[in-house]
Amino acid sequence: MALKCGIVGLPNVGKSTLFNCLSNAKAQAANFPFCTIEPNIGTITVPDLRLNALVNLVKPQHTIPTTVEIVDIAGLVKGASKGEGLGNKFLANIRECQAILHVLRCFDDPNVIHVDGKVNPVADKEIIDTELQLKDLESVDQKLKRIEKQAKTGTDKEALKQFQVLSRVKTVLESGQAARSAHLDDNELEWVADLQLLTLKPVLYVCNVDERSAKTGNTYVENVKKAVAHEQAEIMVITAQMESEIAALETYEEKQMFLSDLGLEEPGVNKLIKASYSLLKLQTYFTAGEKEVRAWTITKGMKAPQAAGVIHTDFEKGFIKAEVIAYEDFIRLGSESACRDAGKLKIEGKEYTVNDGDIMHFRFNV
Repeated sequence: MALKCGIVGLPNVGKSTLFNCLSNAKAQAANFPFCTIEPNIGTITVPDLRLNALVNLVKPQHTIPTTVEIVDIAGLVKGASKGEGLGNKFLANIRECQAILHVLRCFDDPNVIHVDGKVNPVADKEIIDTELQLKDLESVDQKLKRIEKQAKTGTDKEALKQFQVLSRVKTVLESGQAARSAHLDDNELEWVADLQLLTLKPVLYVCNVDERSAKTGNTYVENVKKAVAHEQAEIMVITAQMESEIAALETYEEKQMFLSDLGLEEPGVNKLIKASYSLLKLQTYFTAGEKEVRAWTITKGMKAPQAAGVIHTDFEKGFIKAEVIAYEDFIRLGSESACRDAGKLKIEGKEYTVNDGDIMHFRFNV
């Protein structure tokens, strides 16, 4: 699915180092601002222990995991909303993403230049927030001017409703808050969808810390938590440099030994990938057979025909029914035939909402 998370942040906070850990596509990482100019795109495998468990039971010829796209976007500076630095390119690249991973520098290191000369993740966050808000305010103002006359006549009810929603968003933006703080419902979101507002996108704050702070965090992280408390946004602590060292190890055994020495169960990037997947409101269903066990990506709340369409459009057009086994039942009973015999294979129709982890087989006719 063409849904992407964009990694953003000020120059030199560790975005490209983190991207290198996430993806086989190696972005240049260097100790100077604007190292990243063109966005790097990586298609990242989503770690899922359920897929491993299914493979161990079914023993297929092929295994295909699900993926998520991560985009490493050029660093931003003050004035980006007015085109300063790489501002216009930066903002256009964010607009093409559906969620944001906002990397904040939460470590001291005199050998790594900070674009403003001092480490202050809250101030860094506010710089980017302000630029995104200003760009959104510009978009909202332009749209309000276009529809104001229609809205004020009172005869065009759609224009009036859109004007009211946009006015609400404008008030929020002018108060120095993100558009998502307007708490728009699904119907209201439709009125602003065409603007692709930057601050309406879900965000995960990624605090890049030193190795000593990997498990417990530090004062910088605590300050970030306080600053974003009102946003209902998630925060993740990660050590990009350490993750880079883990990623450089060649074998699974070497990586596990490294993690064990640090008292960690899995690489932080695994958690970040899964968090990105969730941030995009994605979930997984599986198909399982001797030829192939595969994880398929769908959006949360998707109905069975649309889920079938992810495999092939013909599956959706000619959808008849779906045979569904809950993941837990499949693992407990050990096979499709055992689930069928135990009455755990259900026949579902067009209105069935797919659950995360469902194992599915579709019947269709075209």
